[in-house]
Amino acid sequence: MCLSPRKSLRASRRAFTLLEILVVLAIIGLLVGLGVTNAGKIFGGSQVSTAEIFVRQSIKAPLAAYRINMGDYPSTAEGLQALVTAPQNKADNWRGPYLESPGAKVPVDPWQEPYVYRYPGTKNKDSYDLFSKGPDKAEGTPDDIGNW
Repeated sequence: MCLSPRKSLRASRRAFTLLEILVVLAIIGLLVGLGVTNAGKIFGGSQVSTAEIFVRQSIKAPLAAYRINMGDYPSTAEGLQALVTAPQNKADNWRGPYLESPGAKVPVDPWQEPYVYRYPGTKNKDSYDLFSKGPDKAEGTPDDIGNW
């Protein structure tokens, strides 16, 4: 069965050429590449936001409640653990746990490092310093996320 030249021309126009398919695959590859490279920025930004919320907002109420019951913030040596378990020699006034935490553990930052707590603070002279060392996990660098 032989197709007329007119029908074969029409049939060839309906199909995609190899070049068209390769162009489409290249565009899809570029879009996937852009998505993968920007995914780290998107998730990294949410980790920074999570740490900021913890050091600036979430921990304020537990520390204030501790201060009301105990008369002052936990010392640097007692740390945030004083919000979960009663410090030695101070169990009489302690009404905690002030921080609900599974397994009586103090939460860690989004990079699985402990938050750094100091009282009295070096940046907040009349209060406490609380900060995450940030993505580089090194203290004293510009990416530290603190309550100052």
